[in-house]
Amino acid sequence: MAPRIPPDEPLCFLVGPTAAGKSALALKLCERAGAELLSLDSMQVYRGMDVGTAKPTEAERARVPHHLIDLVEPAERYHVHRFLDDAGDAWHAVKRRGKRALFVGGTGFYLKALVQGLFDGAPHDEDVRAELNRRADEEGSPALHAELSLVDPELAARVHPNDAKRVVRGLEVLRASGRTLSSLQREWDGAGRPRRMVGVLPSQERHEARIRARTDAMLQAGWVDEVRRILAGGGFGPTSEQALGYPEIRAHLSGELTRDELAPAIALRTRQFARRQRTWFRSFPEITWIDPDDLGAAKGVDAALVALGWA
Repeated sequence: MAPRIPPDEPLCFLVGPTAAGKSALALKLCERAGAELLSLDSMQVYRGMDVGTAKPTEAERARVPHHLIDLVEPAERYHVHRFLDDAGDAWHAVKRRGKRALFVGGTGFYLKALVQGLFDGAPHDEDVRAELNRRADEEGSPALHAELSLVDPELAARVHPNDAKRVVRGLEVLRASGRTLSSLQREWDGAGRPRRMVGVLPSQERHEARIRARTDAMLQAGWVDEVRRILAGGGFGPTSEQALGYPEIRAHLSGELTRDELAPAIALRTRQFARRQRTWFRSFPEITWIDPDDLGAAKGVDAALVALGWA
């Protein structure tokens, strides 16, 4: 097993919702502080999903070393346990080089796993799981997701209807323990490891404008062709297929969405996701928030360096 990051080791984070402007600040911070960047993005781990995940360019990677990207193929399963192992490998390697490590991204679940430890105490019942897997095969995962929505709506809201593994797990835990998985996961709550956090957050109006502009730019940069290449290769897995914008592009390629409908549909889903991210990050009141409009001025970068303890 890969060495995990020691639980008492302080970590530094740069977080925020999608399209907020994290990457620009991250590069400046790493260059100023002699740090390397560890991605906190659950979709940048997939090779070939470059345009749609706003993966760093070759020029950006030349400026600052990036880690935890391009780890698996889109058809492969990637989960938070594996992320913690990979993050441990990357963090230890950065420390051996005598560099600072900055986790950058917007995947709140990965952030919480790093900060508060991964809850893994829910009971397992192999017989119940086998029965639920059989039902998922026969009835389809969305049917079980509808059942999960009735008994654990909080979990169901976070799980895609086609993610059979997590749907089955949610129902299994309830059958085995009499408690919902979402209620057990709240037992993570606590101080967790020492950390310093900076967040990037524009105003709501400017954020929506940024989302529209980035969606248009990604489509112009060949996002649709990127999806075609993945579909022609190994295809998408149950996690990668949920990445923002990719379901809409697949719908476009199958004739369900016109080209004119595509960008507005992606932008709408991205705005909805960004609102959920904003809500999630409220559970970390220690975050020092930076307005991306301040990043062109020295004060934004200086304030972030101070918040991270790197000034």
